[in-house]
Amino acid sequence: MTDPADGAPLPDATPAQPVAVVADRDGYLDAVRRIAEGSGPIAVDAERASGFRYSQRAYLIQLFRRGSGTVLLDPIAFDDLSELADAMRDAEWVLHAASQDLPCLREVGLEPERVFDTELGARLLGFERVGLGAVVERLLGLHLAKEHSAADWSTRPLPTPWLVYAALDVELLLDVRDAEEALLVEQGKTRIAAEEFEAVRTREAKPAPAEPWRRLSGVHTVRGPRNLAVARALWQARDAYARQIDAAPGRLVPDASLVAVARTPPSSKRELAGMRSFSGRASRSEIDRWWQAVEAGLAAEDLPATRVPSDALPPPRAWSDRNPEADRRLKAARPVVARIAEAMSLPAENLLPPEALRRVSWEPPQPPSADAIAAALEQHAARPWQIVATAQAIAEAFVQAEQGAPDPAGSVS
Repeated sequence: MTDPADGAPLPDATPAQPVAVVADRDGYLDAVRRIAEGSGPIAVDAERASGFRYSQRAYLIQLFRRGSGTVLLDPIAFDDLSELADAMRDAEWVLHAASQDLPCLREVGLEPERVFDTELGARLLGFERVGLGAVVERLLGLHLAKEHSAADWSTRPLPTPWLVYAALDVELLLDVRDAEEALLVEQGKTRIAAEEFEAVRTREAKPAPAEPWRRLSGVHTVRGPRNLAVARALWQARDAYARQIDAAPGRLVPDASLVAVARTPPSSKRELAGMRSFSGRASRSEIDRWWQAVEAGLAAEDLPATRVPSDALPPPRAWSDRNPEADRRLKAARPVVARIAEAMSLPAENLLPPEALRRVSWEPPQPPSADAIAAALEQHAARPWQIVATAQAIAEAFVQAEQGAPDPAGSVS
């Protein structure tokens, strides 16, 4: 990796200390003591085994605090991390893309009271590239290798190169945090950042879908309730088996295979086994399981609906036919929001959630005053700073759209 300023290679980041995993009680208590005796924020990261395991649990937790050093903790080795939770409770946690790691940290009893999200901070600062490697290069002038990000972290023992990677993910975070904070102060965005970080920390998990099998990739190509019943039964059989052996469902039988069977159900187990489109490492070893699912789907009496009620809005490309007035409002408001975002050096999606703008455009308050738009945006999860920055401009754009007046700066849809 080279420095774009002069073409010279960037120095590689290296761990501050030898890497080792804490997996016994004495080592754990020593790590808790060190974290408690350190000062300032705590850099936190977690590694999962997405794509390999069914669960989204943490298989490694990394911590770094000034005065404490680095801790690489194997959470699988411990039933209770309450002492660590107590040691971390009053500190600010620094994470990169906090929304990805907070759920698995909460699962083991680790809950922050304050967070600083360096990925979100980079977005608010207008960085074009916000991955940790890119941010470290830009702010610290170091090359951070990221080749193990998709590794199977449930592997035991963990290879040393993976541990080096894991340690660096937290050892540089505090310096990144400090550099970003200075830039946020310089750009007058500290209040904005505080609101965004708190929104990430307190965001509630999405409720589980009532019919998770409908998330099968390609299920929209399955026609008829009977064929959908086969797709449902196959998904349920795969999910139960994947949960039982803690394996990623798609590694057993991919979605495309389940959908292929559901589209044209076989008439026998032999025919199922002979389907070239039915692949995957467990497609033949568990053939009895899959055939029983096919039979269950073909015999089901509670057939699934072919259409499912949804409060989702139609895609904007269909608005001109479905709701022409909403289409005009959205086309008037989008460029206005984009210009405000550009003036603030923010991505438009961070200035205002696109879904909030679509919702208020589809069904706006009447009359669309700034106060009414502000209240509507708040109902659609916009943060206070976002509402202050956009409500007046959106209200004016809506009025222009309803009056048929062109956008003075030119329309961009």
